[in-house]
This record gives sequence, structure tokens and C-alpha cells, in this order.
Amino acid sequence: MIVATAGHIDHGKTALVKALTGADADRLPEEKARGLTIDLGFAYWRAGPGQAISFIDVPGHERFIKNMLAGVTGIDTALLVVAADDGPMPQTREHLAILDLLGVQQGIVAVTKMDRVAAERVQAVAEEVQALVEETVLAGSPVLPVSAITGAGVLELQRALQRLAGRERRRRASGRFRLAVDRSFTLRGVGLVVTGTAFSGTVKVGDRLLISPSGVEARVRAIHAGNVQAHAAQAGQRVALNLAGLRRHVVSRGDWLLAPEAHGPTRRIDIRLRVIGSEARPLRDRMPVHVHLGATDITGRVAVLDGSSIAPGEAGWAQLLLDREIGALVGDGVVLRDQSAMRTVAGGRVVDPFPPARGRARPERLAELAVRAGPDAFGGLVEMAPFGFDFARFARAHNLDDAEQAALRRRQGVAFAGPVAVDAARWQTLCDAFEHEVDAWTAAHPDSPGLGPVALRRQLDPPPPRDIAEAALAALAGAGRLARSGGFVHRPGHRAALAPEEEALWQRIEPLVAEAGLRPPRVRELAEMLRVDHNRVDRVLRQAGRLGLVRRVADNRWFPPAALRGLAAIAERLAAESADGYFTAAAYKDRAGIGRNVTIELLEFFDREGFTRREGDARRIVRAWRG
Repeated sequence: MIVATAGHIDHGKTALVKALTGADADRLPEEKARGLTIDLGFAYWRAGPGQAISFIDVPGHERFIKNMLAGVTGIDTALLVVAADDGPMPQTREHLAILDLLGVQQGIVAVTKMDRVAAERVQAVAEEVQALVEETVLAGSPVLPVSAITGAGVLELQRALQRLAGRERRRRASGRFRLAVDRSFTLRGVGLVVTGTAFSGTVKVGDRLLISPSGVEARVRAIHAGNVQAHAAQAGQRVALNLAGLRRHVVSRGDWLLAPEAHGPTRRIDIRLRVIGSEARPLRDRMPVHVHLGATDITGRVAVLDGSSIAPGEAGWAQLLLDREIGALVGDGVVLRDQSAMRTVAGGRVVDPFPPARGRARPERLAELAVRAGPDAFGGLVEMAPFGFDFARFARAHNLDDAEQAALRRRQGVAFAGPVAVDAARWQTLCDAFEHEVDAWTAAHPDSPGLGPVALRRQLDPPPPRDIAEAALAALAGAGRLARSGGFVHRPGHRAALAPEEEALWQRIEPLVAEAGLRPPRVRELAEMLRVDHNRVDRVLRQAGRLGLVRRVADNRWFPPAALRGLAAIAERLAAESADGYFTAAAYKDRAGIGRNVTIELLEFFDREGFTRREGDARRIVRAWRG
């Protein structure tokens, strides 16, 4: 279990941690000299068999709230410390508000310095604190008087912590590994060490991780979990990782160390924000803020989605527009402070770390956010999305590991096609509609090779998104229900045929084109040879082209597939004979024995087909000929 202290400056947080653990969490010389905690301190207590409790001692001074925020995100339990002589003070209230915004699940209130005041004062402060936490996540928490100097109450506090550790719902070790980095330093003979709170997943010695958002790769050389050397660590532990082959500057507080699959830097975050009730003014649209997530402190703006502002004590939808990329996933706690970083104003949990840049405030988008924030986001999205949604994006946003993804793929009533998850009944309806439209088109246009995928999508009302349509067509092709060739969708085995009159003219055109070898006649030349109207010849050639009988190389020239194969082979031989793999138009003209104009038309056609690429005055082969 991880416990973070919280409370006003000089209320005895560090002394209390020392009394509980025997360890002094103040580690900086300046902290020793000034007698206050400036940065995060850490201590560990073996509370019993299988019970390891890690303490994060956070600073209480208002100037170091950002350091406090770096320590309390991702914790299990809060230890709110209130001095009996002072009672609740400004930072007591701000720290309590932060714990409330983050939704910390459990806690204890320690009324410290009981040795300095009368018993009546201790009781009065305890009652005042109970009233203060009544409307927060710490409502009902034990309130225990204690003295770090005399030791009074310390044993009772230790037992209360042990009870919390015993009944704590253990943070899941599933999901991809994520660690919020709060310290980075080098040790002589060891190398780079980073420490932080493990939010999810597990990590083992030898694992390869990424530093996010930079994307730099790292390998785990050694692990300390709960201040003890270990082969592995998991969510809910304070972890130190020794990383191989990296310098200190590549990772710092605010970065994440995580499994590659969990890497998804973002500059937009959709969130359900709650504004602190003590705020004097509403949180307005486009308000500049400091955003604290994990151990990160970053500036940005708030785009209010369901109005122009969010009133104090109220909640609303917002999109955080960040000034640089950070790592964020669904469920991460976020705290906002004002532009000058002087006061906490709002907070909440990430609902969508990869939101759309456009249409973010449309009613249907707000309805989707409400579903994403619900207890069954996956089932809700399946039900509400008529054409499904990107499951790969969903899995990354929710940090699902392979087993969790497999469990969702087995859910009844859900169909998957590539990255798309969709209601099975709607998916079947979509596939049936595609088949129906293809059949209807074929019946009305027997001479057509099929429908283009764009035209096929537009036949439906409403048309499905392109990625969903492509997934459906791929599934239908894989099942042998539809086929795709030449850019058209059709039934397997379908072969369009020319109308009788056009077939008769094609039978006269085909030998003239085939017998011409590598230089077929132009369209006008064919019309003159056959004594047929030029437009009619052009129309029949276009229809034959759709059937794959000829290929259009230029506006006025069509080649049989066999002739193009021979011409492509010439280009391949020229390239193979060249020392650098390049050949010129002049060399091709001489080898093929065709005219200059035909050569230029043909080579430009090869370029458009992706067979060749022109570089200066020469060309090279890019891929094998597929014509």
C-alpha cells in the first residue's frame, strides 16, 4: 500500500512518518537546514508478513504544491495531518480538496502535536476536522490523536494503517506497465535510476520499456520495489528502476516509463471537470491553467464543452488543450491550478485521452463522453455507435493488456473486423446491405465490372465511414461473399460482358490492337481503319478497359495486357543491365523499337502505375509489373 501525507506546513508530517517507520523522509540538505519539506520524501515500513507500506512525505508549504501533486497522484491511501495547536489551516483545506478531486479511496486523519495542548483542544480539533472532511472522499475516516515526540497514539495509528492495508482492494496488476517518474538520478557504478509510483501492470528485469512522451527506448537492468531489491514489481508499489545505457537528461520528473503498447502521447484530453466550491468565479472557457497529471506539471487551456463556463462546486465536460505532449490514459487523475499556479481550481479523471480535434462540443460527442465515463464504456460504445468504433484506439486509451482485450473480443453480441468493434446485429445488417446493393447494381448493369467502393458506400443511407466500410468489404471478401478486382466490388465469379452490338465492334477492334504488337494504333486511326465513328470506338475501348481487356496508356492509345507485359520486361532488362539500375527514355526507345512519342506516353504511364520512378533524365524500377 502507498500512503501519502497531506497537510499544512509545520504540522508534523515528516516527524510523524519517522515515528511510524523509523526513517527520516527529509533527504535534502536544504530541508534539514530549513526544517521543512521542499521536495518529496520517501520511507518504508514492513507492517507485517506480506504487508509493505510505502510513505510519500509531501511538502506542505503553498510554494511547493506542485511537488505535493507529484506525490499524491496514484496513491492508495491519504494520511491527512492536522496539528492540534493550529487546527485546519489553508494548506490543510487545499490538500484535502486535491485528495477529493483525485478521488483517493481511503484515508486516516492524524491530529498531531497532542503533547502541546490540553485534551479538550485535541478533542475540539478532531471534531472540527471531522466536520471538514464530511463532504469529501475522507468522510468517515478515523481521526486519531498522536504525538511524534512522546509516541502517544503512534501504535494506534500503525494498527489503523495495517487494517487499511489488509482490506485494501489490491490495485490491479493487469494492464500495461506504467510508472509515473518523480525522480531521476545517477549512482556511481550503477548508472541511471528512476523512481516513481507504478500505476498499472508489472515489470521484470530485462523488460524493454519506453520513456513517454519522448519515445526513447530503455532496458530494465535492476529493480527495487518498496526499497527492497526484486526481480519484478507491480502496480501499487513504489518502484526504483535501474535503466541500462541511458543518460540522466533523457528522463525527468513528469515523464512516464511504460510498456511500448501504452505509449500514446497526446495534447488533447477530454475530462469531466469538477470546480472547487470555494472558488470565487466560474472556470471559464479558454482559461489558461497548470495541468498536473501523474508527476507532470504542464501549461495549457481549458475548452469548456457544455457551455461557456463551469460554476464553483459544479462539474462539466471540458477538453484540455496542452502546450506540449504528455502521456495520459483513461482514469488518470488530473488537478488544475490557475495560470499563476497559486491556487487549485478544479480536477477530475481522464475520460478520453485521444479525442477528436473537431466536433468536440457536438451533442452526439457529449453523449459519447457520458458513455465513456460510465461503468461499461465498451458495452455502451457498442450499443450507441451505429457503425462501430476503433477497438485498437479504445484498448490503448484504457491500457488493456492482451488478456483483457481477448475477454472483450469474446463478448456476446459484438463483431470484430480488423480494428473495428461493432454490434453484431448492425454488422450483419451492414454486410447484407452491401451484398444487396452489389446484386442490384449487377442486375441493372450486367456489362459493368461492379461498383467502386466509394459509390457503394454512398448507396447506403446513411453511408458508413470509410474505415468501417473497408473493414466490412474485407470481411465479405474473406468469407467469399464478395470480391474486389480492378477497383470494383462484385460477386465472386462475376465477369461483365459487352452488349451484343458493342461486342461485335470489339471483335473487330481486338485483332487490330493485338496484331500491332508494341505500337497499337491510336483511337482515331482505329476509327478510320474500321470506318466507324470515332466516339463509338472510344466508347467501346473504355468499356473493354473496365473489363480488363485493354489498358489506357494515353488519351488516344490503348494497349493489350500482353503488350504491356512485354514492354515492362524491356524496362526491367535495361535496368538490370545498368550498373546503377537506371535507364533513359532514349535507351528504352532504341531497345523497344517504338517512336519517341509512344515511348514518352508509355514511360509516363509506367510512372503513374508505380512501376517506374523518374529521377532527373533517367528512371529506375520501383516494383515488379502487376499489369
